Amino acid sequence: MREMGERGGRPAESRANDSPAGAVGVGGGRARRLRGESARPGFLRSRAPWRAAAYLLVSGSAGLLLCALLLVAGVAAGALAALLVGLPLLAALALVGVPYAAWERRLLRLLDGTRVPDPHLVPDRPGLPAWLRLRFREQATWRELGFTVLAAVVLWPIDLVVAGCALVVPGHLLAALPLLLLDGEQVNVLKLWQVHSPATAALLGAAGIALLPLLAYPLTVVAAGRAALVRMVLGPGAQEERIGELVNSRARLVDAFEAERRRVERDLHDGAQQRLVALTMTLGLARLDAEPGGPLADRLAEAHRQAGEVLSELRELINGIHPRVLADRGLPDACADVADRSPIPVTTRFDLPGRLPAPVESAGYFAVSEALANIAKHSGAGSAGVEARYAGGRLTIEVTDDGCGGADPAAGTGLTGLADRVAVVDGRLALSSPPGGPTLLRVEIPCTPISP
Repeated sequence: MREMGERGGRPAESRANDSPAGAVGVGGGRARRLRGESARPGFLRSRAPWRAAAYLLVSGSAGLLLCALLLVAGVAAGALAALLVGLPLLAALALVGVPYAAWERRLLRLLDGTRVPDPHLVPDRPGLPAWLRLRFREQATWRELGFTVLAAVVLWPIDLVVAGCALVVPGHLLAALPLLLLDGEQVNVLKLWQVHSPATAALLGAAGIALLPLLAYPLTVVAAGRAALVRMVLGPGAQEERIGELVNSRARLVDAFEAERRRVERDLHDGAQQRLVALTMTLGLARLDAEPGGPLADRLAEAHRQAGEVLSELRELINGIHPRVLADRGLPDACADVADRSPIPVTTRFDLPGRLPAPVESAGYFAVSEALANIAKHSGAGSAGVEARYAGGRLTIEVTDDGCGGADPAAGTGLTGLADRVAVVDGRLALSSPPGGPTLLRVEIPCTPISP
């Protein structure tokens, strides 16, 4: 099999969302705004300090749990490594950063409502092996692993200490007087000193009231700094940003190209074709009025014949730009129409759940059209077959013939351009054509049905 149209994976969410570069820029701006909020007069009355405290408490608690899980998993994998049972567990530990990084990216919404795009790519084939191969090759996977180790060893104590100091210390000071009144004799404040006087306890409470808003400022700054670290490490890198922008721009170009094709097809169908039909009818009526056998009748007959040929060529041109049956009836009927017009017998079999996205149907249709045209011109085949099915989130089209084989994409048969057209919709084209035949052309396009 010769693979054409090879390409890497696609960004997981870049098709459905904004470009990663823009999202990261917005996230960085929000982090700066969050740090800047601490300088505003209404900062203490806003929800920013409480959001920062909740963010640090949740992230610190998750980091503590992560540390315990990594210790247990590491000890178990090391103990079982001698029996080769722990090797898969060690390999799985290398991917522990993928789910934890996804959790960290979602946790940022608790702080400032921003969203960090997923930097990972989508595998070009379904299944766990393809997913694992792609993940182990991505730089984002190893960045996430490094951040996970950092969170499990360094970050969670900082998070809990900062959040604890900002909340626990003022809370203990505020509770000194009530606890002393309940006990009647003494109260231990922060486990550091004993207070026996209600006046001293009241002073400590006042200090707690004053300390609580003061600690909100460093608390928010630390939370904003941690969020900036998450965006920098776990967000898309420069390469992922470029890939995401290229994919998004390519998707926009595909949509614009398909819209322009449909516009040209509609203008030709409703404009020039109708005028040619009217001209042909007028010439036919003029032939009826002309004297039979005269020079005028001969010229009208020739003009009528040429107008009919031009109309046929225009219809073929319109059908080549974007066939109306494809837009109205879908891929099976459009390919059946191509098969009916083929000079050699073609059998078709389709097993599709419904209509597919317009770019996918267009790419599949032109793949079948080009393949059948090549079979008719170059293969010397006596019959051909077209089979299409949808499974595993992919449209697979196979075109076969019993010809002489030996098809070469570099020989100018249009297969290179066809591979480029299929690659635009993230598809792949494979060709098997040994000398003597048979020839098999396979097209695979990932897609999701849009209607039953």
